[in-house]
Amino acid sequence: MKHDYDGSRIPVGCAAQGMSRRRFLTGCAACAGAAGLMATPRWLRAAGGKGPKIRIVYALHGPKQEVPDWPNKGFDFGPVMERTNAALANRFKDYTFLPALATGEEQAIKILEGDKAEDIDGYIVYQMNCWNRVAQTMVTSGKPILYADFQYAGSGGFLVYTAGFLREGRSNLGFVASSRLDDLFGAVQCFEAAKAAGPSFDFAAATAKVRISQTPRPGDLTCRPDKLSTIPAEETIRRMKATKIIAVRGPEAAPETTMMGIPVVYIPFSELNDAWAAANKDEARAIADRWLKTASRVEGVSRDELINSAAMYLGEMAVLKRHGAMGITINCLGGFYGDHIHAYPCLGFHELNNQGLVGGCECDVPSAAVMAAGTIMTKGRPGYISDPVINTAKRQIIYAHCVASNRAFGPKGEANPFEILTHSEDRQGASVRSVLPVGYLTTTIEISDPRKEIIFHQAKAVGNDPDDRACRTKLAAEPLGDIEKLFTMWDKWGWHRVTFYGDLKKPVLELAAALGWTVVEEA
Repeated sequence: MKHDYDGSRIPVGCAAQGMSRRRFLTGCAACAGAAGLMATPRWLRAAGGKGPKIRIVYALHGPKQEVPDWPNKGFDFGPVMERTNAALANRFKDYTFLPALATGEEQAIKILEGDKAEDIDGYIVYQMNCWNRVAQTMVTSGKPILYADFQYAGSGGFLVYTAGFLREGRSNLGFVASSRLDDLFGAVQCFEAAKAAGPSFDFAAATAKVRISQTPRPGDLTCRPDKLSTIPAEETIRRMKATKIIAVRGPEAAPETTMMGIPVVYIPFSELNDAWAAANKDEARAIADRWLKTASRVEGVSRDELINSAAMYLGEMAVLKRHGAMGITINCLGGFYGDHIHAYPCLGFHELNNQGLVGGCECDVPSAAVMAAGTIMTKGRPGYISDPVINTAKRQIIYAHCVASNRAFGPKGEANPFEILTHSEDRQGASVRSVLPVGYLTTTIEISDPRKEIIFHQAKAVGNDPDDRACRTKLAAEPLGDIEKLFTMWDKWGWHRVTFYGDLKKPVLELAAALGWTVVEEA
C-alpha cells in the first residue's frame, strides 16, 4: 500500500479549522468480526486515550485472500491493516481505536450489538474487498461513519455503495477515496467535532469540506492534437443495426435480443469451446510467437499458454464469421472457472479490438454495444471497458481492466507498448497491460437501454499506473469538470465504463438525439 505520508506535516482538515490536534492510538482485543483467528495479530490489539472512541471495521473476505477477486488471490491484508493503524497511531494519540473484521451484514450486526456497551463515538469502515456489504449496516447506528476505499481492492463496491449513500442523503456518512493518508487523517479529525457538537452535527458535510479542500485544483487540461474523424449519427445507427454482437453467457443459448438497436445473439459456451478446440494449431503457434516478439514484456506466461490464448482468439474469430458479427462478449470467469472454456479470452479480445472489431469482457452486453457503436462512429477506434477507481489525492480517475487494445487511434493508428501478464485476480492465464498514450482527450460512456440514457464524461489521459493490485491495465486520467460529481452515479449505472480516445461529445449528443435517448453528464 503506497502512501504519500509524512508524519511531520501540519494538521489538516477539521483540526486545521480551529480544533486541537489529536492523535489516534490503535488497538483493541479481538471482537466478533475477528472470530476464528488463531492468534490476535498486532493490528488487532488494544490501547486507549481520552479522545473519541472509534471502531474501525475492515470489510473483507478474510485477513488473507483465498479467492480470485480484487486485489488478487493470496493478498495478505494483515500488513496493510497494521500499517494503517500504525499511521493513525502516530497522528491521533488521544483517540481510542477498536479494530474489527466483518465479511458482511451478519458480522456487522454482531459488532453493532457488541458496541452497545462500548460507548462508541463513530465508525471507520474500510472497504478492503469490493462487494462486502458492511457499511450499509454500520450506517444504521446513527453514529458518524467514515467510509474509506482501499484502492485497487475495494473500489467497485466503494463507488457503487457511496453513490447510494449520497442518493439517500445520509448526513452521518462521509467518505474518503484517496491514496494519501493525510486525506484520511483530515476526515478522521471530524470525529472530534462530531463528538463536541452532538447528534445535530452534519458529518457528511464536514468531511466533504475537508475532502474538497485536500483535492488538487485542476492541472493543465490542454490536450495533444488528435485527428479524429467520425461518421454521421444516422449512418452509425444504420451500421449498428446491420451488425451483431455475440454474447456467451452460460451453458445454454438464449433468444436473440437487441441492445442500443444492435442485434445480440446468445450462444452457449460449448459453441465457443468447440471453435477453440478446432483452431489451427500451426496458426495459433505463429500468433503466439508474434505476441512474444512484439510484447515489451512477458512475465508469468508460458509459450504454451500463449498458444492456448491464440487458439481462443481463432475460435472467437470463427464464431464471429459464422454469425456475421463484429463483436463478442464472454462470461470469461464463469466459463473458465466452470470448466466450460479452457483459455482466457483476454488476448483474443486484444487482437479483435486492434482490428476494429469488439472483444468485450464479462458478457457485459451494454458495454459491448457501446464498444461497437463507438468503433463504428469513429471508423475503427477501440473502446476500452474498465472498472474505474477514483483517487482524489491526484484528482484522477483510473480506468482498470485486464484487456485493452494497443491501438487507441484505430487499426491504422500508431501502436503503443503492451505487456503480457497473468490475469490479475487469480494469477492465471494470459492478459494484457497496455501502456496507453498520454496527453490526449478521452471520452467515457455507458448506456442504459431500458432508460434510453447515455452517461458520459471526458478526461485527459495523464499516465499508466503499474500497481500490481487489481487489473493489469490502469489508464490514469484527470476528469474535465467536477470530480465530486463523479461519485454520484455508480449505483444507477454499475461499475463498468467504456473509454475512447478523442473528443466524442458532439457525436455522442448527435447519436443520442437520433436514437431519441438522453445524455447524462456525470462530471
